[in-house]
Amino acid sequence: MAGPLAVAGDVVVDALPYFDQGYDAPGVREAAAALVEEETRRYRPTKNYLSYLPTPDYSAFETEIMRNEFERLAARQPMELLSMKRYELPAPSSGQKNDITAWQESVNNSMAQLEHQAVRIENLELMSQHGSNAWKVYNEKQIQDLNWLRKNDQLAAGCKLREMESNWVALVSKNYEIERAIVQLEGEIKKMKQQQGDENKENIRQDF
Repeated sequence: MAGPLAVAGDVVVDALPYFDQGYDAPGVREAAAALVEEETRRYRPTKNYLSYLPTPDYSAFETEIMRNEFERLAARQPMELLSMKRYELPAPSSGQKNDITAWQESVNNSMAQLEHQAVRIENLELMSQHGSNAWKVYNEKQIQDLNWLRKNDQLAAGCKLREMESNWVALVSKNYEIERAIVQLEGEIKKMKQQQGDENKENIRQDF
């Protein structure tokens, strides 16, 4: 597997998941599980591992509407039905058929309802462009771009590591060849010295 990718604080991230190979090799999963098991033995949780924290205040973020709703649920009261009165378009009553003011009020109410519906359409269009779904799509795009960037960086780093590893192997092999040649030369030198010593001894014998 590849070497360290980045340093986050004091933690060295020693992984290139887009480049590393061998995760499915025999024994790798077992070795990882053994490491996890060994760490959980050192950090075994207590019966209540949150006992050192203060008691949470569950009502800290409650609004008045939420409190009223919780009280209604606790009292098992039915939910108040949505009033549709404001959306009705009543015509003047039979006694006001000839009352211009009553008709004017009805027309004004109709125009208000029409404007209200136009505003709702605008809000829906804005929501489709800038609402939660659009934000999710934007986030997915950002996540995809980030993953592609990480993949490209890791593949580039992996190729560099592979090149460096290949160079290291070549240097080790070259050093081994050099050491072997040195040992061979030392053996030949030793042999030559031994032969020269034997020749000197033979010459000394002949002189006597």
